[in-house]
Amino acid sequence: MTDTTHSGDLAAEETRRTSVTKRGGGAPASRGRTTIADGVVEKIAGLAARDVVGVHAMGSGLSRTFGAVRDRVPGGGGGKANATRGVKAEVGEVQTALDLEIVVDYGVSIADVTGDVRENVIAAVERMTGLEVVEVNIAVSDVKLPDEEDEEPEPRLQ
Repeated sequence: MTDTTHSGDLAAEETRRTSVTKRGGGAPASRGRTTIADGVVEKIAGLAARDVVGVHAMGSGLSRTFGAVRDRVPGGGGGKANATRGVKAEVGEVQTALDLEIVVDYGVSIADVTGDVRENVIAAVERMTGLEVVEVNIAVSDVKLPDEEDEEPEPRLQ
């Protein structure tokens, strides 16, 4: 009988020691809060949308023209503006919704391109941010014809 009681005491002692040496309140990944800015999600979505074959550009003609001018101005923020052009994100604590404006190449199936864009954007945003993408609304604002020139102005410096 003494052996049984003794092994019970050892188990209780082991439990007490384990609880004393254990620190913190749960897994390290759950300690604290992560906030993701709208601009981060917009960049991820913009780059993912541009990767889809058939997407010629992002944004309306006017925003692309202004963006091209801004890209040429020193300190104009061209990199961020180019990555997020044509993308608007609303980010909550665990979900996000996206609006995209794209220009497609002539001859491609708009339904296929927009489906591929949705799929690529959702996969990239959810994988990189952990947010649930609840919707991706896509507005096709133009079709790029093969013989059309891009609407970007000529560079002033050669």
